[in-house]
Amino acid sequence: MIQIEHLHKSYPGADGSASREVLHNISLTIESGEVFGILGSSGAGKSTLVRCINLLEPLSSGRLLIDGRDVTHVRGRELAQLRTGIGMIFQNFSLFQQRTILQNVTFPLEIVPRSERLSRAEREERARYLLDLVGLAGFEKRYPSQLSGGQQQRVAIARALANKPSIMLCDEATSALDTTTTVQILELLHKINKELGVTLVLITHSLSVARNICDRVAMIDGGRIVELGETEELFENPQSDILRTLIANANHHAHGTGASAAAPSAAASTLTAEQAVK
Repeated sequence: MIQIEHLHKSYPGADGSASREVLHNISLTIESGEVFGILGSSGAGKSTLVRCINLLEPLSSGRLLIDGRDVTHVRGRELAQLRTGIGMIFQNFSLFQQRTILQNVTFPLEIVPRSERLSRAEREERARYLLDLVGLAGFEKRYPSQLSGGQQQRVAIARALANKPSIMLCDEATSALDTTTTVQILELLHKINKELGVTLVLITHSLSVARNICDRVAMIDGGRIVELGETEELFENPQSDILRTLIANANHHAHGTGASAAAPSAAASTLTAEQAVK
């Protein structure tokens, strides 16, 4: 469980000017095993929020609790240990180009404290299991440049799972992918959530991504939560002007297609395990 209480995040202003607040009084609870979406336009503050959850950014004020433990001020080795339980995937994949796919996945296992480090054989066994889980068995000796965008994101997901995290933060994980590949990655994330029980926090600007996979959604605008609740309820009965406008614009662009752009993709219901990995 992730609990955020009255979180504020500010950055110093340039040349001694007043500080700039990018997150204001954020409070929410993300339940264990849930798929939670943080939805917002570019610059809304959603990526800053996920960096605060992983303590890549210190909180200016407020509290962060993980599984009931206050980790707001955790630093040093204790912070490094905490982060082994939090996987992270990014829009740009962030793979090591000079390392093979297998070596990319084993990397998190190589940098844990020596007393906790698995043997090389055990690390490679874990990596092969994860590559099989994400549909890339047989790709171990390839390099990132030899893979498509969707395949690279699958490697990034496998790497994020290397240390058996209980939480995975996904920062615009499908933004660089085409529609078909996005659906496949969402299906994979759904599988990981259900089979491994990993709590997923998805940062996205996409209405369809949020509606396709998230149990609950928080809508952020101007660094504040303006909507928070069950996904279908929010989309069927939006209360904020920003979400109503986004849904209306999405439906306008989808006019004539016979489906709402804000609704779950029809492709998701027809996706099968036999489809080619993109």
